[in-house]
Amino acid sequence: MVEGIEKHKVKLVIIAEDTSEKSKKNIRYVCTNNEISVIELSKVEDLSHIIGKRNRKIIGILDKNFSDGIKEKCNRG
Repeated sequence: MVEGIEKHKVKLVIIAEDTSEKSKKNIRYVCTNNEISVIELSKVEDLSHIIGKRNRKIIGILDKNFSDGIKEKCNRG
């Protein structure tokens, strides 16, 4: 994930609310340094269910249009 962020392949990072504070801090640091938006949403089990994978705490969105749509939706509430 970090490599994708540093290479600017990742356009948006979504972190589950119940991810450890250390992990949140680390990923936010990398994202801030690379000007990548971070959104904190839901719980690990919900985030995992949404993408159809088990135990996903942090996901990266690679598609700019998709990431823009998610950010817009989150800004509206």
